[in-house]
Amino acid sequence: MNSGSGGYPRVGVLLSRVRVEEKLLLAELESRRVETKIIDDRELVLPVERKPDLGVDVILERCIQHGTALYALAVLDTWGVPTVNRYEVAEICGNKLLTTMRLIRDSVPSPRTRVAFTPESALTAIEELGYPVVLKPLIGSWGRLISKVNDREAAEAIVEHKDVLGSYLHSIYYVQEYVPKPGRDIRAFVVGDEAICAIYRYSDHWITNTARGGRAENCPVTPQLGELCVRAARAVGGGVVAIDVLEGPEGLLVNEVNYTMEFRNSIDTTGVNIPAKIVDYVLEVARAAR
Repeated sequence: MNSGSGGYPRVGVLLSRVRVEEKLLLAELESRRVETKIIDDRELVLPVERKPDLGVDVILERCIQHGTALYALAVLDTWGVPTVNRYEVAEICGNKLLTTMRLIRDSVPSPRTRVAFTPESALTAIEELGYPVVLKPLIGSWGRLISKVNDREAAEAIVEHKDVLGSYLHSIYYVQEYVPKPGRDIRAFVVGDEAICAIYRYSDHWITNTARGGRAENCPVTPQLGELCVRAARAVGGGVVAIDVLEGPEGLLVNEVNYTMEFRNSIDTTGVNIPAKIVDYVLEVARAAR
């Protein structure tokens, strides 16, 4: 283990471009005088037959594209380079079905879900759950390509569209029950073993992502919410993740887990210095690897 100034480990930040979140993280690292190296994934070349020498002790992954993050982390993981998050977490959180199966394995409450592999069986799965249902791509973010299906006619049209798209991922039908929510859902942020803060995301639309216009307000982290979110984070491998929670008629349900989380709209809303919490964790991972 090499140390930068002040005895800190040297931190690499693997990124696609410097967005607001990356600026905040880099500023936090600079304020602590942590030696930091920006690693641009557009220029990155990784040797696969030997351990990459990137001149850092730990890497904080902040790629925009899931594939870039996943395969870079796969190489780094193979060679024992400490990363936040780990390859396993990226693989699971990047795929909604794998996430759901981990939640079910660990008895974390989540919406009823069906998976089917042909248009015909997809329609059977939809009608088994009962309208309305939600069709989601296995891989995707920011609420894109998600459809609320209210009746048979809409189901047939959407299933046909997915079938014609041709991608093997579109030929795997991930169908979830529609959980009615009180005009909002919850996004909680987990760092290590702590749910550090949470927001309500309000919207008149059934999709509440802030990237789609949702409005953020502080959500108190109750013992129940905190315990649920930490369990969900552990189910997918832990680290730094955002947990999307629905307030269903019978209680809280974990909907999704995100591994390269955005947090720009949540710092002032919650009063929690999220970048500082993340940097604390990154340095902890580096020290544990000594």
